[in-house]
Amino acid sequence: RKGNCWDNAVAESFFKSLKVEWVYKHRYSHRSEAELSVFQWIETWYNRRRMHSTLGYKTIEEFEIEMYNQNVAA
Repeated sequence: RKGNCWDNAVAESFFKSLKVEWVYKHRYSHRSEAELSVFQWIETWYNRRRMHSTLGYKTIEEFEIEMYNQNVAA
C-alpha cells in the first residue's frame, strides 16, 4: 500500500541508511553526479564492507558467496 512504511520495511531501512550514511553528508551539482556517488556507495561500502545484522553480521557479498557455495555443494 502506498504511504505505509510497514509494507516494505527492508527498502525503507535501506533508504534510511543511504540517506543518513551518505547522501546527507554530500552536496551534488547534478543528478548524474548524485547517481554515480550513490552507485559507488552501494557497490564499495553497502554490499562489500557494511555488516548486516539480518545476515548474521556478514556483508552482503559474504552472504551471497556462502549461499552460492551451499547451493553448489547440494
